[in-house]
Amino acid sequence: MDYVKPVEALLPGVQGKVLGVLARNDAELSMRAVARLAGVSPQQSSVVLGHLIDLGIVERRDVPPVALVRLSPDNVAAQTVAALANLRQTVLDRLADLAASISPAPASLMVFGSFARGQAGAASDVDVLVVRPTCVPCDDDGWTDSLGAWSDRARRVVGNPVNLIEVSADELPTLLGRPAPSLWSEIATDGVVLLGAPINTVGVAS
Repeated sequence: MDYVKPVEALLPGVQGKVLGVLARNDAELSMRAVARLAGVSPQQSSVVLGHLIDLGIVERRDVPPVALVRLSPDNVAAQTVAALANLRQTVLDRLADLAASISPAPASLMVFGSFARGQAGAASDVDVLVVRPTCVPCDDDGWTDSLGAWSDRARRVVGNPVNLIEVSADELPTLLGRPAPSLWSEIATDGVVLLGAPINTVGVAS
């Protein structure tokens, strides 16, 4: 799945490009601005917008000499398109909900890399750091099975490959102590916590 432009990924063509632009902008846009942002000709944009206005998905307001358009906030179909544009956050919320099933609970479960930065395209993996609690040995079958089940479900939820990196809480101080820039400084800075604590606070007394 392309999480940078999910609307365009599922609605190919000019209509998807136009809807994608409108879904990512809350403010009204001129029809010419929509065409420019969508990368289509003004004529193509005008035809598509006219169709979407007729369907009630898009609202038009004339402010001479321009016409301003936006997704209709009360239209259910428009709301669905807007929700699709926010797909990345919806997926993160779903992954966090599913993470509650991992037993024992990780000290930290964080998404990092392109997905965390909002740059994940159709070919991107979803990189996940799993911090195993100190009390759980690396060969604990229950932990391995529970984490594997979460990873399988996460793959189905996301649609993209899920790449797990597992470390123990005991390893973190050494890993985080490596000179920046490093993978660990990137995770600490840009990672999105699904469960547990940010890695730079794991094991830190409150």
